[in-house]
Amino acid sequence: MKQLKGRDLLATPDLNQQEIEDVLQLAKQLKNGELKPRCDKVLGLLFYKASTRTRVSFSVAMYQLGGQVIDLNPKVTQVGRGEPIEDTARVLDRYLDILAIRTFAQQDLQTFAEYAAIPIINALTDLEHPCQILADLLTVRENFGSLKGLTLTYVGDGNNVAHSLLLGGALTGLNVRIAAPEDYQPNSEIVSQAKQLATNSEIEVLTDPIEAVTGAQIVYTDVWASMGQEDLADARMPIFQPYQVNEKLMSHADKEAIVLHCLPAHRGEEITAEVMEGARSRIWDQAENRMHAQKALIAALLGLEE
Repeated sequence: MKQLKGRDLLATPDLNQQEIEDVLQLAKQLKNGELKPRCDKVLGLLFYKASTRTRVSFSVAMYQLGGQVIDLNPKVTQVGRGEPIEDTARVLDRYLDILAIRTFAQQDLQTFAEYAAIPIINALTDLEHPCQILADLLTVRENFGSLKGLTLTYVGDGNNVAHSLLLGGALTGLNVRIAAPEDYQPNSEIVSQAKQLATNSEIEVLTDPIEAVTGAQIVYTDVWASMGQEDLADARMPIFQPYQVNEKLMSHADKEAIVLHCLPAHRGEEITAEVMEGARSRIWDQAENRMHAQKALIAALLGLEE
């Protein structure tokens, strides 16, 4: 884990296969109480978008490590008044030990990393959500003991979560199928990158949800309209209706298949309440694992010793 000290996590491929495995193993040990690293560091949260799970899980993780958290709300700081990212980054670099950013453009995140020497973590951009995928992989590993050879099918909008699932699956030997309407498929460059990274896994992008789900051990979905797209939700409803994760769709999956959703969920839209609350659901374990995976990530990037 020493090689991760001082590094950034701006995109899922910033970690290689072994580093992802190391973070997941550390998360397991932290969750089980086998390791209890401590620090007196300060984590900054700079979120330009709304957040519940990411904000709370990062905060609790840092507090449990013994550190402090500063919420840099753009509405009450100069960053919300147009201060250049370059200036903000250089100042925060002198105050904080690590910084998690939730923003719109991936380029803004990269600019922060360029001008700040402290570790920068992508807490979600329009392009990627790598921290979510670490929690997802941890949840899958808890259920199946391994990642390699399993098939995860993501059904719905080809958004930032779908992008990180493609990349994370490619890096860890997890087969990933994306089922999305023709005009809502994931970024073609991300798909190409995932296929290039994949050495022991298959990457597929399909339009037929039944074909995609057939035989899958993990079925994953997300809202049909992401943050900032709420005004498009009604128009998308009829387009995405065939992609709803319901009992009928789940009947085509592996008999031991589990269901994941990164939340928040719209019951009756992308997933039914019956599936979400059913025996196959691991959604609440997945949500809890945000905290454990991010605690492991913070510990790794700060180089904490037990």
